[in-house]
Formats: sequence, structure tokens, C-alpha cells
Amino acid sequence: MARPDNARTAVKQTNAVVRGYERLRRNWRKLATGAAATLAVAMGYHVIFGQNGLTAYEQKRQDTYSLDQQLHSLQRENDLLKGHVDRLQSDPNAIEHQAREELHYTRPGEVIYTLPAPPAAQNTDNHTPSSNQ
Repeated sequence: MARPDNARTAVKQTNAVVRGYERLRRNWRKLATGAAATLAVAMGYHVIFGQNGLTAYEQKRQDTYSLDQQLHSLQRENDLLKGHVDRLQSDPNAIEHQAREELHYTRPGEVIYTLPAPPAAQNTDNHTPSSNQ
């Protein structure tokens, strides 16, 4: 009598496996669609927010633009300074002007008057009107 119980249990287990397999076969498209959608969402997130995603790309574009502006500004300043150096190397009047400005050189008979620095701006609004008036 022990055999029929074991046989029934084995048949029930086999039937459960077959039913599970059939259920899986019927729902295969739903599972595959869900997995593909999850994969697409994960890939989209990585493309936008990943290490080299769109946000990082936009930040790098802004940095590039800022550095290009800085480069052009420094090139203009460099060109101006090169022109100034060229004038100082070739023009005696430019040399004299620079010496007079920076070193306060004078020609014989000239007098330089230096004025004291203006006093620091004082706050004229020392008193605030009281609210009791």
C-alpha cells in the first residue's frame, strides 16, 4: 500500500511541473516584454545619467565654451602686450613715457607734484531714524 501513495505523490509533482511549464509557456511573451522594457529603462538611465551620459556631456560642453572664451581673452591680452613690448623696443618716446609713468623720472627743470590719496569714503548714514517719531 505504500507504493500507491508514492506513485500518487510522484504523479502530483509531475503534474505541478507540467502545469508550471505550461503557464510559463503561455506567459513567455509577457515576461520577455517586461524584461525588454526593464532593460530599455536601465539603458536609457545610463545614457542620460551615466559616467559619460548626456549630463556629463553638457557639462563638458559648457567647460569647453568657458575655456575657449578664456583662451581668446588671453590671446588678445598677449597680442596687446606684444605690441607694447615692440613699441618699447623700437620707440624712444614709448620708453620715455613708461619711465615717467612708473619710475617718476623727470626732465631737467621739471617738478613732480604728488597729491595725497583721497580719504576713504565714510558712511554718512550713521543715524537711523527711530520708529517712535
